[in-house]
Order: sequence, then structure tokens, then C-alpha cells
Amino acid sequence: MTGLIPQFLVDIWDSLPPMVQYVTVSSFKILIVLIGVILVVAYSTYFERKVIGSMQARVGPNRVGPMGLLQPFADVFKLLFKEVIIPSESNRFLFVIAPLLSLIPALATWAVIPMNDTFVIADINAGLLYVLALTSVGVYGVILAGWATNSKYAFLGAMRSAAQIVAYEIAMGFALVGVLMAGGSLNLGDIVEAQSGGVSNWFLVPLFPLFLVYWISGVAETNRAPFDVAEGESEIVAGFHVEYSGVAFALFFLAEYANMVLIAALTSIFFFGGWASPFEGWTFLGDSFLREGSFVWLFAKICMFMYTFFWLRATFPRYRYDQIMRLGWKVFIPVTIVWIAVEGVMAWMKVGPWSGLAG
Repeated sequence: MTGLIPQFLVDIWDSLPPMVQYVTVSSFKILIVLIGVILVVAYSTYFERKVIGSMQARVGPNRVGPMGLLQPFADVFKLLFKEVIIPSESNRFLFVIAPLLSLIPALATWAVIPMNDTFVIADINAGLLYVLALTSVGVYGVILAGWATNSKYAFLGAMRSAAQIVAYEIAMGFALVGVLMAGGSLNLGDIVEAQSGGVSNWFLVPLFPLFLVYWISGVAETNRAPFDVAEGESEIVAGFHVEYSGVAFALFFLAEYANMVLIAALTSIFFFGGWASPFEGWTFLGDSFLREGSFVWLFAKICMFMYTFFWLRATFPRYRYDQIMRLGWKVFIPVTIVWIAVEGVMAWMKVGPWSGLAG
């Protein structure tokens, strides 16, 4: 026996070609991440209703299963069994493919998200570029959904959403330029390692304006309140997915929450040290497990940002569309450009993340 695995299984594994081993390990990692993300997405809907219900002195889901914990599964079954109605004048192919174009990039981005210092599906050097590319692709699903439906309400919602996503995507991209400058690498694992040493070394401190821009832009890009003008029921009847029903609508719903989890994870990695422990620099704790980085810390940070998503929805009213566009173009983009220049000065003076540079 080798540990808990029988020796004959170890021998069989060693006899397999390297390519088969690589595909098997990668498939296993993909399965773990995919199941985990889907479960988090499913229960995000449950906890959102519980959090908002608590803030508004309501109960929230409490009928299906103990404490209502099976409510997400009830919602899934209901949507699966509802009829998918395709408008007769729509472009059938694009109408069906649009929800997938929104969901697939949100799931595929997790390929480069490091869960800890050893577990990542694809540890590529251009991970940051991969994230930027895939998070930008989701807008195509929104545009196609509004156009293929052949509905003026859906098309208007799609155009509003696309303009909003593009505006805040630019601000997010500039914010990530600042992260790249501080981390010195496009690899997400290296960016997390550059923040090792405790809370004082997290990029949250020297890049605080970029953190605010990235986080608020992430809320806007996912069409969440108070930036949910693309789904303003009082104005355009639910927006780009107004004609979708059943499992097709469920895919858009899943894509929205998957993007929320993704933005929460990326914000944790870029500005909050990823899997690093906030107690890492507390030497008086000795060898306590609290100082060790692990997926538990990353998950806790994701939960914190998910709670903030729910909090914002329960607190702020929906903004006007012109206010949202003004914030993206006239505030966030100039702020990120100015702070990138400030980072250049910080690098020249060798302070903050650049304090350890030689010369």
C-alpha cells in the first residue's frame, strides 16, 4: 500500500502515457471546480433571498427542505419543466445559442483561478489576459439575445446593457493594469504570491482607488442593482431576456450569478491576497493554522463580497442610465489613469509593492 491507495492502482497509473495522465488529472480538476461553482451559484440565490429578507424583516425561503435549504433545487426543477417558447419571428439559432455565450465564458474563466498554491486547472503565464478576454466575451450573449428575439423591448435592453458593460469593462481593464504593475506578472498565482506577508502587503492598501473602481465596475458589469437598468421592469419589461422562458432563462440567471462569484473571486485574488491568510504576518500566533494560506481563506473572501452584492441590492435604488454612463466614462476611467501614473511614481520611489526592488 502507498498511503491509502493500493499499490496495484499506483502501478497502473504509472504505466499510463503522460498525456493520458495529464488529461485525467485536468478532467478531475475541471469536474471539482465546475461542481463547486454550480453549487455556490445555486445557493447564492438562496442566501440572497435570506439576506435581503433579513434586512427587510421577512423570512425568506423556509418551506422546501429544512430551513428552506432545498429551495434552489426546487427552482431548478421548475425551470427545467417549464416550456421554452421561441418567438416565431426570431432567429432560432442565435436565440438558442445566446444564453450559452453568456454562461460558458463565466465558467471557462475558472480555468486559471488558483484555489491555493497548488490547485489550479491551467497555470498559464498569461492568466490575466485570459481573464480579460473571456470576461469581455459575455457581452456577445447579451447582444445576440436582444437582437435574435426580434423584439424592440429586448433589443433596447441589450443595447443599454452592452453600452454599460463596455464602459465598465474599460475601467476594469485599466484597474488590472495597476495590478499588473504591482504584481509584476500576468500569472494569477504570482500575483497572489506578490501579496504574501500579511494584510499590509495586500494590493488593497497601495491600490485602494483601483480596488473601488474594479469592485463597483464588477457590480455594474454583472447588471446587478443598483446598476440593473438593463432589466428595469418599469422601463423595458425585464430587458434583453424578456422573451426567454424555462431552461433558456435559467441559463441567463445562472450566468449572472456565476459572474458574481467570478468577480468576487477575482477581486479577492487581485486585491485581498487570494488564498493568503490575513493573519500571515502575526508572528505571535506561532505555527497556528490561522497563519497558513488555504482555499478556506479564498472562499471566506468570496463569501464576503457575495454578501456585499446582496447588501447593495437591498440598500440602493436603481440609478438612472445617464448617471451610470457618466460614472463609468467620466469618473472611473480618469481615476484609473491617474492612479496608474501614481503607481509609476511609487515604483520610481520604490515604495509599497516595489520596496523590495534592487537598484
